[in-house]
Amino acid sequence: MTSVDIVVIGGGQAGLATAHTAMRRGLRPLVLDASARPGGSWPSYYDSLTLFSPARFSALPGMPFPGDPERYPLRDEVVGYLTAYTARLDAEIRFGCRVERVTAEGGVHTITMADGSVARAPLVVAASGGFGSPARPALPGLDSFRGRVLHAARYRNPDGFAGERVVVVGGGNSAVQIAVELARTATVSLTTRGPLRFQAQRVLGRDFHWWLTRTGLDTAWLGPRLAPNTVPVIDDGRYRAAIRAGRPDHRPMFERLDGDRVVWSDGASERVDVVLLATGYRPDLPYLADSGGLDAHGRPAHAGGLSTTVPGLGFVGLERQRSLASATLRGVGRDAVHVLDGLVSRRGRRAVARMTR
Repeated sequence: MTSVDIVVIGGGQAGLATAHTAMRRGLRPLVLDASARPGGSWPSYYDSLTLFSPARFSALPGMPFPGDPERYPLRDEVVGYLTAYTARLDAEIRFGCRVERVTAEGGVHTITMADGSVARAPLVVAASGGFGSPARPALPGLDSFRGRVLHAARYRNPDGFAGERVVVVGGGNSAVQIAVELARTATVSLTTRGPLRFQAQRVLGRDFHWWLTRTGLDTAWLGPRLAPNTVPVIDDGRYRAAIRAGRPDHRPMFERLDGDRVVWSDGASERVDVVLLATGYRPDLPYLADSGGLDAHGRPAHAGGLSTTVPGLGFVGLERQRSLASATLRGVGRDAVHVLDGLVSRRGRRAVARMTR
């Protein structure tokens, strides 16, 4: 049995930012991560993934992103950065440690791991992201489709797709980036329910994120009803040009899948080899099923990352948790500060220390 001030579940960007913030507030964190190595979900993303924000806006608290601050880091650079950040963080981090269950009694949380080990802490922060829970929309005919169905979480590169007919579902940054990449070797259609929204990567000589930071929009809480349902595709001009050239083409959402065929909204039908779902993720929180921290739909019950149902429970890294940047490298640090300060103020620093001594 291990007793600490706070258990952080997840060792990716959200978990690291939370552990750093906890230590700055005099708390002893224990970070538990199911992965075998540092980097969170980043090593599992597709090979060509490139950040849409410059390095200067893509750092966790306490450690700038190295190199040219105006460049757009590649996936492997982010993995290297998170690995170095992990090594610098003077906290206990256990890799290959999957959390199975979190329960609370008497103001103390009991965290049970898959290997049978147990930790206890008055504070718990769920920072496990959503990569382990890809969103699969209820599309007509998808479950009986005879071709290959692949989520973006399992896509790595165009190898193995040459000459195939591919339909990419989704209109976000990853959907467009993957569709354009695949279209170099395959016949690809990008399909969405609404129009694609593009945002110029640079405006008046400045990166788009510089303007977001300057105006305060990057940290503004828009509220769930005011936040747009889709995010714009950050584009330096290449993606819009590729789609205008039909590589890939962009079509309205299909009517249905029928066997190994897709039926488009105009009634046309054709054979398809692959349906690739770039449809996002849901919070990956199965370990909270018995905690009381999830609502009837399995979603975290929270206000700005602080649980509204379980004292001492917080969340960091949720999509639009407090702002449009909440699930990004540039946003998790701010949310970690908000959540840690809220948790400590509710419990009291001395009370937290007393529970673990």
